[in-house]
Amino acid sequence: MKRILIQLDTDPLPSAFDRVVAIDADVDQLFSYGGVTPANATALVHGAIFTRAPADLKNTAIFIGGSRADAGEAVLEAVRKAFFGPMRVSAMLDSNGSNTTAAAAVRAASKHVTLDGALAVVLGGTGPVGHRAAQILASQGATVVVVSRDKDRADAVCRNIAGIHPDAQLQPASLSDGAGRLLESAQILIAAGAAGARFFQADEWRTPTLKTAIDLNAVPPAGLDGIGATDKAAVHGGVTCYGAIGVGGLKMKIHKAALARLFESNDRIIDTAEVYGLATGLA
Repeated sequence: MKRILIQLDTDPLPSAFDRVVAIDADVDQLFSYGGVTPANATALVHGAIFTRAPADLKNTAIFIGGSRADAGEAVLEAVRKAFFGPMRVSAMLDSNGSNTTAAAAVRAASKHVTLDGALAVVLGGTGPVGHRAAQILASQGATVVVVSRDKDRADAVCRNIAGIHPDAQLQPASLSDGAGRLLESAQILIAAGAAGARFFQADEWRTPTLKTAIDLNAVPPAGLDGIGATDKAAVHGGVTCYGAIGVGGLKMKIHKAALARLFESNDRIIDTAEVYGLATGLA
C-alpha cells in the first residue's frame, strides 16, 4: 500500500522546502494544502482517516508546517480532536522547521559540552526555533537563559517550558542587558534570531567560559559576527562554532527520520522531545 503524507501548511502556499524533504524521504504520494486553519483542518483529517481500514491507516500520515508555530500548534490540536478510537493517523508538527532545527543545534552543542548542569544562553529565545532549543536544553538539565528584545515575552516562554518540564531551570532576560552580563559563565550560546538580525560582534560573544556557539541565521549578516554559515565545529577564538548550514545536514537527517517514523504506526504524535530523541540516535 502506498504511503501518503498529507501536508497541512498554515501559510497560503505550502512550503516548497517541506515538499522537497518529503519527496526525498521516499513518500509515495504527497498531498499539500495551504491556508490550513483549525476550522478547515477537520474535513481534511476526516478525508485521511475514513478512506482506509484501521489496519491500513499507518500508511497515511499528517505533517503540519508553516511559518508560525502558534498557528501550527492550533492546527495540531484540531487534528487530534478529529481523531477517535482507531480512526487516527500519525502526525508531526514542525512549523518553520522549529523542532528539527532546534534538535540539530542542541545535539551539535552536546558534542562539546555536557548539557546536564551547563549554562546555556538562547538569543531569539521567543521565536519558534529558539523556544524549542530552550525547551530541549532545559529537558536535558541545562540552566537556560531565554533572551528576547522584550523580557515579558521571554518570561512567557519560560513559563510555557516550565509547564512542560516543571523542574526546568530557566531565566528570562532582555537583549538590552548586553553580552557581558548575558554570557557571564555561559558554556553554550545559540543564536536563533530572525533573518538578518545581528546580535553581537565577535569580540562581544567570545567569552572565557564559552565552549560552543551556534548561529542558526543563514541570511547575512550573521547573528553572531565571525561565524560563517558553513562552519561545522570550526574553532574561532577558542570557541567551537557552527553556522546554519553547518547544522543543516543533521537537521535534514532528523526531518527525514521523523517522516519515516510517522509510518511505523497510526497513533504517533511526533513532538519536540521525540524529535530530539531521534537526533541523539543519528549523531
